Amino acid sequence: MPGHLTICPTPIGNLDDLTPRVRAAFAACDLVACEDTRRTGLLLHNLGITVRMLSIEAHREDSQVPELLRRLQAGEHVCLATDAGMPLVSDPGGAVVRAAIAAGITVEVLPGADAVTTALVASGLPTDRFAFIGFLPRGAAAIGKTLETADAWGITLVAFESPNRLPSTLAMLAERTPERRVAVCRELTKLHEEIARGTATELAAHFAAAPKGEVVIVLEAVVAATAETTAIEAALTELRERGLGAKDAARLVAGLTGKSARDLYRP
Repeated sequence: MPGHLTICPTPIGNLDDLTPRVRAAFAACDLVACEDTRRTGLLLHNLGITVRMLSIEAHREDSQVPELLRRLQAGEHVCLATDAGMPLVSDPGGAVVRAAIAAGITVEVLPGADAVTTALVASGLPTDRFAFIGFLPRGAAAIGKTLETADAWGITLVAFESPNRLPSTLAMLAERTPERRVAVCRELTKLHEEIARGTATELAAHFAAAPKGEVVIVLEAVVAATAETTAIEAALTELRERGLGAKDAARLVAGLTGKSARDLYRP
């Protein structure tokens, strides 16, 4: 019978965030394929678990797939882990998972620690639509194009950023859209965790010098007002200034524009 592959998220800082299911999977498996055997080996040692390990390096992953596939097809239970967080999310493992699925191997994904959604929720910015883009692109022009796309779609952006590049990135954001709301989440779940929220201008001043540790940056979408939106807001304001109540003003403008009176209501 073929074996199965278990995707195991590991703590992004606090070791207590390792789930009992991940611990049990490590204890029961035949092999742990991981990004860094030294780092994962230390985690397994702290758990009192001894198991074979195989390093999956990003630049050599494709060449390591046949060996892992052979083990899985021979009936072994393989756990896939990376240094921190969910495997495949800006980390190695994608080629392994795709090959296992193509070969009909059972792939089980365990939930667990994740810097992306932790930072998103901690940011206080809209969470209904967001995009994770890995590391921010290098250079103001490339970042600008990314922001234009996010702004056009009205989605919150989540990205990793180098602490050394953080000051220049925030300075560029402050120059481009100074009132854009930003959150910088540093060293999440660790002893010196910091979550800084504010405008791009405020955070550029706060992080004038490069901080230490791992950084996730969350960026609000800045949606430009259309001519129609501007005209509607002006009409509502004028009607209120002329003494019309909020509900009556909304109903009147809704009747003229075909918009929902509920959406136009400004208490």
